[in-house]
Amino acid sequence: MSIPATMSCVEISTPGGPEVLKPATRPTLKPAEGEVLIQVAAAGVNRPDVLQRKGMYNPPPGTTDLPGLEVAGTVTALGAGAARFKVGDPVCALVAGGGYAQFCVAPEAQCMAVPKGLSLEQAACLPETVMTVWTNVFERGRLAKGETLLVHGGTSGIGTTAIQMAKAWGAVVFATAGGAEKAKACRDLGADRAIDYKSEDFAAVVKEATNKRGVDVILDMVGGDYFAKNIDCLAVEGRLVYIAFLRGGKVEFNIEPVMRKRLTVTGSTLRPRSVAEKGAIARAVEAQIWPHVAAGRIKPLVHARFPLAAAAEAHALMETNAHIGKIVLTI
Repeated sequence: MSIPATMSCVEISTPGGPEVLKPATRPTLKPAEGEVLIQVAAAGVNRPDVLQRKGMYNPPPGTTDLPGLEVAGTVTALGAGAARFKVGDPVCALVAGGGYAQFCVAPEAQCMAVPKGLSLEQAACLPETVMTVWTNVFERGRLAKGETLLVHGGTSGIGTTAIQMAKAWGAVVFATAGGAEKAKACRDLGADRAIDYKSEDFAAVVKEATNKRGVDVILDMVGGDYFAKNIDCLAVEGRLVYIAFLRGGKVEFNIEPVMRKRLTVTGSTLRPRSVAEKGAIARAVEAQIWPHVAAGRIKPLVHARFPLAAAAEAHALMETNAHIGKIVLTI
C-alpha cells in the first residue's frame, strides 16, 4: 500500500483531564532497524494512558509522547533486519507509546500474530494486558495448576484477563469487584468466588472459603490499605504481586507474618523494560497463552469502542470505573 506522509493521531496538549486529548496530524513514522510499521486498526485504552495524560507517568526516554501501549493492525513496512513478519500480516503489538495514531512503529520482537478467530479490534485488547498478567502472575507470582489466585479489580481489563488466564491454567480464582453486577461478571468469566468489596471483607471471605489456609498468589493494583489485608489472607509461601497502587504506594506493615509465612512481596512495570525482555515475554505468551485464546478459553471482553478522535470520551469512561473489560479506540 501507499503510505501517506502524514497521519492522524491524538496527542496530550497539556497535563490534565480527558479534554486535553486533542486530535492532531503528524508526520508518519518510519520503522528503524528491527521495527515494523503497523497501520493501526484498533488501540487498547489502559490505565497507564490516563496516568500519562495527567502528567504522572512519563514515557521512557527516546519514546514518542503520543499515548497508547497496545495496538492491532496490519504490517505496512519493515525496518532493516525485521524478518519475523511480512507486509500485509495482521499483528498485535505492545508498544512503549504511540498507539493513539493511524500508524505506529513497534519493535518486531514485541509483535505477535493475531490469534486465530479474533478480529483486529479484539486483538488490540490483548498485548498490554496479557503480557502484564503473564509476567506478574505466572513468572513473578509462579502461579501453578491447582493453586489459588486472588485478583483485585476483577472487571478491569487486567482483571478480566487474569481471571480467564488463571482458569485456563487450572487455578482456583477469587476476584474482587464493586457491586453485584460486577461480581456477577467475574463469575461469568470463570471466577470461583466473586467478592463484592462494597459489602464484603475480602480477607475474611478468602480465609473462610479456604478454611483459613489463604490464597497462593494475589495480583493487586490497589495498594494502600489493601496491603495489610493481602498479607493477612496469603497462604504459607504466598506471593503478593503489585502492578499499580491506586490507593497509594506508601504503606506501614508488620514484618512478622511475612517471616512466619515465608511470603514474597514483588511487582513490576512493563513499559520501561528492554525490547529483549518484552520480546521474551511475547514469545512466552505466544507459546503458553495463544493456544488458549485460539481455543476460546480466553476471550477479549470489549466493553466500549470509540473512534480515535473521541479518545477523550474513552478516557472519561475509564475514569468512571463503570467499564467491565476493555475500552478500545478504532481507527
